[in-house]
Amino acid sequence: MRLVVTSLALALVASACSGAAAPSDGATASERADTPPCTPSTDELPVPAADPAPDTVFYPWDAIDVTTVEGFDTSEVLPGGPPPDGILPIDAPCVESVAAADTWLTDPESVLVVEVGDVARAYPLAIMTQHEIVNDELGGEPLTVTYCPLCNSGIAFERTLDGEAWSFGTSGRLLRSNLVMYDRQTRTLWSQFTGEALWGDPAVVGRELVRVPTQTLGWATFREAFPDGTVLSRDSVPGRAYGANPYPSYEDNPSSFLFRGERSDALSPDERVVGVGDDQDAVAVPLSVLMEDEAVTVEVGGRALTIVWTPGQVSALDSREVADGREVGQTGAFAVDGLEPMGDGRFRDPATDAVHDVTGRTLDGNAPSLEAVALDDTFWFVWFAFRPDTRIAG
Repeated sequence: MRLVVTSLALALVASACSGAAAPSDGATASERADTPPCTPSTDELPVPAADPAPDTVFYPWDAIDVTTVEGFDTSEVLPGGPPPDGILPIDAPCVESVAAADTWLTDPESVLVVEVGDVARAYPLAIMTQHEIVNDELGGEPLTVTYCPLCNSGIAFERTLDGEAWSFGTSGRLLRSNLVMYDRQTRTLWSQFTGEALWGDPAVVGRELVRVPTQTLGWATFREAFPDGTVLSRDSVPGRAYGANPYPSYEDNPSSFLFRGERSDALSPDERVVGVGDDQDAVAVPLSVLMEDEAVTVEVGGRALTIVWTPGQVSALDSREVADGREVGQTGAFAVDGLEPMGDGRFRDPATDAVHDVTGRTLDGNAPSLEAVALDDTFWFVWFAFRPDTRIAG
């Protein structure tokens, strides 16, 4: 399997540098009319704010002595195959309407969902597996929306630092199988899983990006919950053949590929879990438990959270086609105590008697939507590698 994944990763690099351009098919002009026009991304990446002279350090690993977070072992950062930005980030994202995206997305297909205020956007994993980072703006907030296929971690961050919108690229390096990002302002390396600056500019190392809650949902769920939402368009980088999974069969044995880190036999390393919390207090709920119970309440950081599950999403890392993966369902985490599953994808809050869906929206009455909490849909080996003091619920 190593050879298959590596060759496909290199194929992505070649595609990113091909310069091909062709319009994507599907939506009509009228279906696109309610979304603003944009200039698609190209292979020309933004120049860093202070581009170094040829005889200076280009990336942290080129230097002998560069600042790191205390205790960080730089030997853990491994080459993943592609060079920096060989997996091409999207810096000028185009978006389209739900109606336009409905012409090419299938009902259970995975989309990463970000909501800021009353504005929601879906980032199809068919696109994200080939780009991993989108430097975007949503609801007036500059965001970096990321997806690491090797960890199945879809995470979004605010990208305003020191009053300016920073941009991020793919370093081509991995840390415990996780995407290592770099910022284009200082070329400091950041962990996608924790949002922490690990290695590089001493003025940046140790800082943490502010996380924005995300969910990975089936397309039909997003379409129903957010009919006025927008969707990352295939036109963002013209000429790509989206939909093919660069990591076929990865779902079956993810920890066997390029993982270097501590392990725990408390669960199977490749078991999917939903993780909540941080270094101070972290909890993992096995997906198998959620699929049976549909709702699990845990206490994290002194407050009650309920994690819910419903069917309706397939894995993007299973079949050769993203849309053909096995059913894994969709999850959400909310700051509420004791949601009760109703057996039909709905959940009742016993404190208010309000009924909610997996996105936390209220389906009856005037009760407010539930407060979403950042979660990680990931594999046990990844969660434990970054949160070794985690508890296991269920």
